[in-house]
Parts: sequence; structure tokens; C-alpha cells
Amino acid sequence: MRQDGRLRAWMLLAALAAGSSAGLAGEQTAIAAVSEPVAEQVWHTARSGQETQLAQTLEQLAEPADADAVNGPFRDSVALFESNLAKRETQRTEQIDKASTKLDELLTKWQDDHSEITLSDALASAVELQLLMPNSDDLLSQTRVVHLIENSDKAARAAESRGDWLVANELYYRLNTLLEQQGTYNADVHRLGTRLNMIRMYAPERLWELRNERWQAEEGSEPLPPYNSYGDDYHEKLAGVNTQMIYRALLRAASAHVGLKSEDNPDGVTMGTLLTGGLNALETMATTADLREPFEGLRDENARSRFLRVVRGLREQVDAGGDDVSFKDMRTVIEHLLDANHDSVRIADEAVLHEFGNGAMSVLDDYTAIIWPDELSRFRRSTQGEFIGVGIQIQLDELQNIKVVTPLEGTPAQRAGIRSGDVIKKVNGLSAVGLGLDQAVEVITGPPDTSVTLTVERKDEDSDESEELDFTVVRKHIDLPSVKGWRKTGPGDYDWDWFVDPDAGIGYVRLTGFTEDSARDFDRAVAVMRARGLNSLILDLRYNPGGLLDQAVEISSRFIPEGLVVRTETGTGTPTGEPMFAKPLPPEKSLANIPVVVLINEGSASASEITSGAIQAAAHHGIIHALVVGQRSFGKGSVQNVFALSGGTAAMKLTTQYYRIDSPRLIHRTPGATSWGIDPDLKVEMLPGQQVDALMLRRESDVLPLDEFGNIITDAERPDPDKLLTDGIDLQVQTALVLLQSQNTDPALVQAAGLNNTAGN
Repeated sequence: MRQDGRLRAWMLLAALAAGSSAGLAGEQTAIAAVSEPVAEQVWHTARSGQETQLAQTLEQLAEPADADAVNGPFRDSVALFESNLAKRETQRTEQIDKASTKLDELLTKWQDDHSEITLSDALASAVELQLLMPNSDDLLSQTRVVHLIENSDKAARAAESRGDWLVANELYYRLNTLLEQQGTYNADVHRLGTRLNMIRMYAPERLWELRNERWQAEEGSEPLPPYNSYGDDYHEKLAGVNTQMIYRALLRAASAHVGLKSEDNPDGVTMGTLLTGGLNALETMATTADLREPFEGLRDENARSRFLRVVRGLREQVDAGGDDVSFKDMRTVIEHLLDANHDSVRIADEAVLHEFGNGAMSVLDDYTAIIWPDELSRFRRSTQGEFIGVGIQIQLDELQNIKVVTPLEGTPAQRAGIRSGDVIKKVNGLSAVGLGLDQAVEVITGPPDTSVTLTVERKDEDSDESEELDFTVVRKHIDLPSVKGWRKTGPGDYDWDWFVDPDAGIGYVRLTGFTEDSARDFDRAVAVMRARGLNSLILDLRYNPGGLLDQAVEISSRFIPEGLVVRTETGTGTPTGEPMFAKPLPPEKSLANIPVVVLINEGSASASEITSGAIQAAAHHGIIHALVVGQRSFGKGSVQNVFALSGGTAAMKLTTQYYRIDSPRLIHRTPGATSWGIDPDLKVEMLPGQQVDALMLRRESDVLPLDEFGNIITDAERPDPDKLLTDGIDLQVQTALVLLQSQNTDPALVQAAGLNNTAGN
């Protein structure tokens, strides 16, 4: 029996939207009130649920009587959409079978080799299965998985006890991923993470050795490139750390953190909690054998034992003090610690204070932290949308070389002559081989108006021979635009095709963060789209980690003509400060009069959750015509105030409040919570492989390779972003597109479909 393409779109979207029969009891959303325009039906249905009732909803719908009433391009779009949905389910079945078989093979292998690496690989296969299976509880109840967890737990603890921190961390991390909802291994991951961070800071070559050993444990793996110490001196990273910095940070945390102990929060944080966290970190430091190389005093067992006795004795005193531990007690504890250090292991005071401060902050939440002097510039760069550097995008290639992806238009690197594909071999005459990306960024960037010499290896395209070239580049402020479109059309920041469907006037804007210029750049993109006939918009907030609150309010105001955007409250739910409402805007900046689909996923956090949640709330109140599509967001809805330390040479991020949008629950994922974040109106799943493929294709298509004159290298390989749709890679964008295309449907389709107003037909 033939089905009309447009009605199939309606049916498919209804299927995507229909919730469980219990959740929609008596409503029959997919076929009720068919006298209303089809576009409204699609929108209403999409807001009602999930994509799990496809077959049931399709069975409830009648087939059309007249296929000629349907717009041809739209019918083709829906046919592609339907095909890609089926492709995803075929891929899911194949990938579940493959992952399950691999898991069985690895478990059999482990019976023979009892290798921790084999167990880790088996855990990775189990995690993959968990992501693929509709119900993870079914996996966790399987006997093979229960035994895998038990054996991996034993192996992790054995690895930790013998000091094989990297393998232990790998096992704990994968166990924690598998049992994330239960939180069984949170403490283990935190403990190993603390230890490895210390090794990374103070004994980076030892960490390289551990990584190399792990890397070569894989069959056929060549050794990693030799360790490169350039930019890895911990003495430089500790410069400026002092006791006043720690005092101020702890005092501020003990007076303003959102989770402080109170009558309403008896299990909350106290000054004693902070001191215990700091002392625990120092115990970890003193018991990490790999730190004996940089800290000679830790090699002396007697000295180390004396230091540990003081640390543990102070912890007992703090625990005994309970709620009465004061600021004065804090100073006394730190002074005694430093005295004990001088009399025993003689670690640099700056290192003791650094780890004590990190340990104290770690007991609060994942977002509170001291921003140490060497980290301050990177922190400012992440919030201001600019950095000081030469203007190149870099990545590690398959041989772990630092490769230039592209020089950015108009930047010092591009003007100096650095090209896409160049391999950076030296920085200021020192070898760059073996540097990690973070190290490379650190040594290439620096103060403004200073110069850096990059030695690059460039292949001659005709002879395939390589030559080394030196480029001396002056560092400048580099803008990092956060507003991107569908297809890059030129080298400039605003050279984008902003339409995913130009014929239907469907625009596409991707916000990668909320920086100082986000609203300004967003308005510029909208102005271009309006001039070309903007009818509707996809706002892509996936993988957007957030940023500045004022920019979240500004962006939200582009969609919401009135109403609450966000307010703040204490940890016990008491409102704080003034709520923030949508700002009145001139018509040319407002998008409140067009259909909008907002895309979110697990990578959407903080400001992106505020924006998507505010738009969703306004749509649910009938103020605007918008839908939120994708997967539940990350759940980071807390306020971090930034306070200066030591006259501005350092700072601290401190979680002081929670955000509250117009929602019955907090955005923030609090300890033990079973619900958090923004739930999309319409859940659309992408398989793990699809997510990776979509990210890689988008990253590569966003880059226009340039030569030193700013000209596009026309013969460079670069994927077409339309493949995200045609190949069924990005079902979330495709769903948004079909939803918005459906808003152009002809009301006469209701008659063509041959339906009536009787619920249940």
C-alpha cells in the first residue's frame, strides 16, 4: 500500500514524539484533533514524547488518498529521514552483536592470560554495549558482566597496591563509567586521579614511562616518541604560590560555598571538611612512590614517617574539633604542616601548599577550584573568547607529531607563511618531538608582542621531499568566534552559509560557547539570514560547555519576548539575588515569531542549559513556537563566582548558588540525584559511532585550508557537511530539519489524508 511522503513525515514525527501508552493515556496525540493544521499537529506531537513508539503510531495512522497534494522535495526529505532511522537500527543490531561477541572473546581470553589489560578491554566492550542497548539494566544483570565487574575490582585494587597507578586508574574509570548511576567507584576515580595529577605535575617523565608501558602492552604498538620536558618544569608552575593564597581560598570557601552545613543541610561542608581534604591530599603525596624522584626527602623512610605522623595527627585533631574548627585553627594546621615539612621531607613549601589547596577544594564540588598563577591566563582565555598566540589550529597526527590543521585567517602565523599540513619540529630551536598538545600550546603561546620561532617540516607536493623552514612569528591577541554556521564559505570568521535548507529558509547556527561577543556575532548571523529569507532556525547547542551568564540571558532574549530566563537560589532552595528576565529587543534582533528547534545533548552544560531551558519553558507556556530536540543535557546548573587571590596573581572559582529556570527541578546534578539537566521535548538517539563520525566530519568541514596569502587551497580534501544528512550520520540535525520543514505543510493535507476528527481512527 502506497503512503504519501508528507503524511509519512507526519507519521514518522508522531512516532518519534509518542510517549508510552501509559504516559499518553486517552490522548491519542498522533491522530487527535486532525482538523487543526498538520503543522500544528506535528509540533504538538513532537512535544509530547520520545521516538520509541514508532511502529505503534504508524499502525494508528491512515494512509493518504492523494499523493499529488504533497510537496516533492519535502517528501524526498522525509523518505531519506525514514531510511536513516532504519539504517540506525540496523547498525545498532549489528554493533550490539559485534560488541557482545567481542566481550565474550575477551572474557575467554582473560581465563587464559589473567591480564589486567584484557579486563580493561572487556570493560570497554561492556560500556559500548551499555551505550548501544536500550536498557542498561539488562546488561548489568547478565552473569558475565557481574563476574567481569567483580574480577575488574580485584585487579584494580591489586594494581593500585603495587603502584601501577595508570592501569588501576583505567580499570576504576571504566568501572565507574559502567556503574555511573550507582556512583560505586566515584571515590576510587577521585583518589587515583589525585595521585596521577601529582605525578603529571612533579614527575611528568615517570608518567610518560607509565603511558609508554601501557601503550606497548597493546599488541603491535610501537613505543611512544621520546619524552620531551620542554615546558614541563614544575618549579615554574609553582611560582607565586604562597600561604596567603591558601588562607584566602579556604576562608572564602568556608563562608560562601553553596553546600555549607546548616540546619537544612546537616551533612554540609565545614572548615573541618576543607582541612581534612587538604590533609588527605598530602597523605597521598607522601605515599606516592613515584614522587620520590623529584622530592628527595620522600626517599628517607624516617623523614617520610615523621611527616605522615604529623599529617595524620592533625587530621585527628580536625575531626575531633567537628563544627568548632575555626579560621584560627586553619592557620595553625597549615603552619604546623609547613614546620613538619621543614623538619622531615623538605618538599618545597609551594608544592605542599599547592596540593593542600587542591585537596581542600576537591571535597566541595567538581567546579570549585583554585586557579593557580600559571593557570590564570588560560582561564581568562576560556571565558573571554580570545587568547594570545600565533593563530594556528594544531593536532597530533598518527605518529604523534604536532601538525598544523590550518592557520587562521589574518593571524600572525598565516601572514608569516605557515600552511596547513606543516609539521612543527622545533619551538625556539628546541625539539617539539614528544610534546603533548597542552605542552605545545604552552610553549607556542606567550605574552603579547613577543616572538616565537617555529621550525616546520614541509613536504614538496611534486617531489614528495621534505624541507625544514623557520618562521619567526609575533604573538598577538587571537579572537575565537563562538558562532558558526552550516558550511564554511571563506577564510573569515563570518564567512558561512547559514542555511541548512535555503529553499525553505531554514537557518542553522551553532554556538560553541558563550563568550563576550557571542550575542553580537549571533545578531550578525541573523541579519545575514533575514536578508536571504529566514523562515525558521536550528540552534545547535550540543557540546557547548557554557560560559558567561550575561551572554546566556542575551541569547535567550533573542528567542523569548518576555518572562523569566533564570534566577539563583541557595543549596536549600532559598531564592537569592534578582531574577533575570528576557530583555526587550527591536524586531530585527528578535526571533520570537519564527519556529525554532534547539539541539542539546550530554555535552550541553551550564549557559547552554539555561538558554535551552528558558526557550523550552517559554514554548511550553505558549509564548513562542519552539522545540528542544536531542538528549538530556549534562546537568551543570551551578553558579561559580570568581574571586581574586593574592592581589590578582591567582583566583578561585567558588560554587555559591544554583541556577533555577522555570522548571520543577534544578538543572544541576546534585549528589545522589536521579534527574537533572534539560530533558528534550523530543528524544532522538545517536549511536556512539554516529556521534564520533558527526564530530569528526564537522571538525574537518569547518576548516578551510589556507596558504600564506590567505587563499583557500582549493584541491585540499574537505568533507561536505551535507553528508551529515544524506548519510544518516547526524539524526538530531535531520530530525530538526524535518520538523521545521513540516511547518510549511499545506493545511489541505488533512483532507488529502482522508482522516477525521474521531480519536482512535
